[in-house]
Amino acid sequence: MADTALYGIPNCDSVKRARAWLDAHGVAHRFHDFKKAGVPTDRLDERLSTCGWERVLNRRGTTWRQLDAAVQATVIDAATARAVMLATPSAIKRPVVAWADGSVSVGFDAEAWSARLVDR
Repeated sequence: MADTALYGIPNCDSVKRARAWLDAHGVAHRFHDFKKAGVPTDRLDERLSTCGWERVLNRRGTTWRQLDAAVQATVIDAATARAVMLATPSAIKRPVVAWADGSVSVGFDAEAWSARLVDR
């Protein structure tokens, strides 16, 4: 699974757990740091299309809660969510994993990820 990519922010606890899990289970992966490398717009568009903006936008996190209420109120569809996520990468639910088989997962779920290993 050398083509697996994990997208996120290195100091995020969920990203730390995900990276440790991937390493512990021998899943080769590359890490894309949203803070240093930015959010790849083509990848974000794919995630919004396949996963839905409601799944990709993290409305439970600190970043969302710290956004101005007027900005929060603008988010009504994929296009407006995309604009907020590009302007504020920390508003993206993490981690986002693009698995080698072409599938994508949003958020860390050890049970679901373990099932992936059984299936490969």
